[in-house]
Amino acid sequence: MRSSISLGRIGGVPVGLNVSVLVIVVILVVGLAFGRFPVAFPGHSVAVYVIAALVTAVLFLASLLAHELAHALVAKRHGIEVAGITLWLLGGVARLRGQARTPGADLWIAAVGPLTSVVAGAVFGLAAWLAGVAGATSLIVGVFAYLAAINVLLAVFNLIPAAPLDGGRVLRAVLWKWHGDQSRASITAARAGRIFGYVLIALGFAQLVTGLGFQGLWLALIGLFLVNAASAEEQQAVLAPALHGLPVSRVMSAHPVTAHPDETVATLIDHVVMVSHLSTYPLVDEHGVFAGLVTLNRLRRVPADRRASTLLRDIACPPGDVPTARPDDLLTDLLTRMDGSADGRAVVLDDAGHLVGLITPSDISRVIQTADLRPRRPGGADLAPPYTDRPQGWKR
Repeated sequence: MRSSISLGRIGGVPVGLNVSVLVIVVILVVGLAFGRFPVAFPGHSVAVYVIAALVTAVLFLASLLAHELAHALVAKRHGIEVAGITLWLLGGVARLRGQARTPGADLWIAAVGPLTSVVAGAVFGLAAWLAGVAGATSLIVGVFAYLAAINVLLAVFNLIPAAPLDGGRVLRAVLWKWHGDQSRASITAARAGRIFGYVLIALGFAQLVTGLGFQGLWLALIGLFLVNAASAEEQQAVLAPALHGLPVSRVMSAHPVTAHPDETVATLIDHVVMVSHLSTYPLVDEHGVFAGLVTLNRLRRVPADRRASTLLRDIACPPGDVPTARPDDLLTDLLTRMDGSADGRAVVLDDAGHLVGLITPSDISRVIQTADLRPRRPGGADLAPPYTDRPQGWKR
């Protein structure tokens, strides 16, 4: 889930909003300003109800952000790279590029989110009590009470033992500690998440046919998201053992076709793209240092009449946004860093920062399709000989 609006960085973590989060804001404002608040706290003008609802929506989003930020900061403390946090239609997501190395770290990263929501609920509950003691209007007290209740509800829902909910991560950590097998624990948690998702879909449709309308549709939407996310996690967990121990050098396309950042889009298209028929072109400066990544999609976004004057550096994905790896890094570690990356590609650099290889979706798809064909020793080591070169005409 990508951010449409950047909110900057908090604790070194990029934070943003996806445009779909506006749906949450609209639902909260309309439901509170024209439904819950006028009924529970009568006697105020429409403008007051709308302002109260807007404040509630903003504070709720802040609560979601605190929940995800807790995940991100604890993950960073355990050496896991955090790509960013995005608030979207169904809440928030902290994008981690890596996995916990121990069950204890996995448990703490998962549990800190709901714990933060409980703390937020307690803070809002205290605020409601203090507002009442200070003689504030019932509407102000009601705003804080609502936020306290919804944060506690958020914590309880997230603790359901079904991935990708936090409770599913907790279940995975417990099973990992119990069985000593992270992959097995991940598959079990993911299957629990898929079952829970189907239950929500069924409940949602039941509510729809019984006339409850929007609430049922919302449940079904959440259930569908859980089913898809859990299925993806299970697939990743199944593939991890098959790819275990495989170095990046065995998968990368070595000696990729490159371009200079000061070349124009027209030059690359006319003299390289139409000849090589590749989809990805790393940029390398005169010192051989990686300077960005250009894909066909980025080239297509440049209008034809501006291609001769547009430099590749102006349209390239910046080096800092491209996942990188060393040739001897494990592919499984790189795949987690590539998740959610801008162009879905990664570059392989040597110790001096010089480009030595490229990883594209085609490379990954090929190794996944052949993972079960690789001969392995009883201990799991790959028997196939290493290779680094590939025909230059190989399409990516």
